[in-house]
Amino acid sequence: MPEGHTIHRLAKDYAAAFSGTAPRVTSPQGKFSDAAALLDGGVLHGTDAHGKHLFLGFAGSWIHIHLGLFGKVDFGGTPAPPPTDTVRLRLANSTSYVDLRGPTTCALITDGEKHAIHGRLGPDPLREDADPQAAFRRISRSRTTIAALLMDQKVVAGVGNVYRAEVLFRHGIDPYRAGKDLTSAEWDAIWADLVALMREGVRLNRIDTVRPEHTPEAMGRPPRVDDHGGEVYVYRRANLPCHICGSGIRTADLAARNLFWCPGCQRS
Repeated sequence: MPEGHTIHRLAKDYAAAFSGTAPRVTSPQGKFSDAAALLDGGVLHGTDAHGKHLFLGFAGSWIHIHLGLFGKVDFGGTPAPPPTDTVRLRLANSTSYVDLRGPTTCALITDGEKHAIHGRLGPDPLREDADPQAAFRRISRSRTTIAALLMDQKVVAGVGNVYRAEVLFRHGIDPYRAGKDLTSAEWDAIWADLVALMREGVRLNRIDTVRPEHTPEAMGRPPRVDDHGGEVYVYRRANLPCHICGSGIRTADLAARNLFWCPGCQRS
């Protein structure tokens, strides 16, 4: 599932291609046809993102998109090719088109419904209105592991499996530590790191989490080869040696997701 930086990048890309224009709005697949007909030819006035939720704004309404596990977005220039029957939503203007396939959610909602979605989500490190102390209030009262709390979108919005594993490694925190045992200073450092890492993720459109002294060039090691891309410390590196201490990276199932950590660098 895409992490929050991808959704914020998509919001920027939609805005760059369509904001201020009146795109054709269609649903070749047919599942969004009635809403598309209402929006067709209306001006896209802006885009927004909160965690893993993307919003495309038209007068008095928003298209709410959640990609889920299988959603994909493809941008292109004109002339747009004929859409396939798997395209849930196509926007097209004189210069660009974008196709949305396989989202978990693609729905037309009101301003009030959008506000309610924001209210259900935790603070997003990529939003200017984020309140990290709201997240810490929940974390500091919880016996749940910090690894599980970071993946709970009601606690922190936008953090997924990669950022969760990597930020805990970068701060030497055992992923099984209870949230209530995390100090305020540790949380402040984690939040600041998430803000920096995820902003860089938006800029590069990929996740890189290793510090300059641990890059392949600095360490004389081969670059990572993985479909995910990006240089990381522990994510998808099970049984490989830690870049820092040499311990074998471990993996385990936690809350139905694969957890990765270094037992040498992240001691309990």
